[in-house]
Amino acid sequence: MTDLRPEPGLIALVTHARHVPSEQREAFGDAAAAVAHDPRTILLRTCHRVELYVSTDPDSGESPVPLPGLPEGGRRLEGADVVRHLFSVASGLDSVVLGEDQILHQLRDCLSDRHIPGAARCPIEIGSSQTDAVGLDPILARLFQAAAHLGRETRSWRVGPPRSLADVVLDRIVEVTGPVARQRVLVVGAGRMARLVAIAASRAGAAVLVANRSEDRAAALASDAGGRVVPFGLDAPLPEVDAVVLAIAARWPLSAPARAGLLAAGLPVVDLSSPPAVDPDLRARLGPRYTSVDDIARGPRDVVAARLARRYEKAMADAEATFTNWVHARTSVPAIRALSDLAEQRRAEELERLFRRMDLAEHDRALVEQMSHRLVAGLLHAPLATLREDATGDADRAARVLFSL
Repeated sequence: MTDLRPEPGLIALVTHARHVPSEQREAFGDAAAAVAHDPRTILLRTCHRVELYVSTDPDSGESPVPLPGLPEGGRRLEGADVVRHLFSVASGLDSVVLGEDQILHQLRDCLSDRHIPGAARCPIEIGSSQTDAVGLDPILARLFQAAAHLGRETRSWRVGPPRSLADVVLDRIVEVTGPVARQRVLVVGAGRMARLVAIAASRAGAAVLVANRSEDRAAALASDAGGRVVPFGLDAPLPEVDAVVLAIAARWPLSAPARAGLLAAGLPVVDLSSPPAVDPDLRARLGPRYTSVDDIARGPRDVVAARLARRYEKAMADAEATFTNWVHARTSVPAIRALSDLAEQRRAEELERLFRRMDLAEHDRALVEQMSHRLVAGLLHAPLATLREDATGDADRAARVLFSL
């Protein structure tokens, strides 16, 4: 029969570095953060993307929160398009590096920060088959859990060592300096992205220097990367380096001598910060030696072989069907409860009538009651299983007619 049910009640506002510049993307993210405390929303915010996911009102189909305006280049997705997009993101197909792991960490982070009692967010354990999303809208919780499961499945197909955005950064440096081995790479920052770059550069044989506002965090990263700490701040001189990678959440403070030295050195600067850590004037003067996080996003992407692409497509289609069926089956819950309640009421009435007519010992009464439970459960097993898997609403409508629910 024809499926007359609507698509999943979802909206996604999507901005990506390929289409929306960093400053506009971050402004959208700040506006989206104002409504992201609502349990019917989830905000996914990374260096390349800012995406707001919303579970719509089941009666009106509208967003339950005021949506921020989309900048030029942003997209609004609805229904099944939201599901397909998130599954593509989680699989790593929408990343610069096919199947990179960072997006899975970021999915986990945006969920694990949700609705902690006393705060604005609430925990979900992505690595588990269960969710502890207390208060989080169940549609969103299930969607992101399914996306994470799909992401783990597709990464199990990977052959060879994983690549990350850090490897793309090193590729950019190599284009200017040649092989990274024995080069001096200054990493400004100590967060997750800075750590990826520092460790990757160290493994490639580079000498790693780390500068960060927090000297303790810089020292920890330098130790892990086998490098050393250099000063950070307006009074800090520019160390002798062959390349600079920035991954901080603010402008890079540079003194006039350090600024002049950077321009004179002719070295590449890769800015992974969003918004950029390098000010517009310095970016313009660096010219082609400067690479922004948006430049990386707009650069070449990994090519997916035809056979692997078909495997991805099938896995995503299967995951989408499973999720959509689960959403549709949720509408049968009232019918399931009504049918179960009706059966229990009739069972109890018949037992009461029987026990009034027969004087049974306590043991015999218990046996009869057990038999009645098993009989009702056996009769309801097939109808309830059909209702739970009802993807079209046909079983729900039939049950309501047949049992006068």
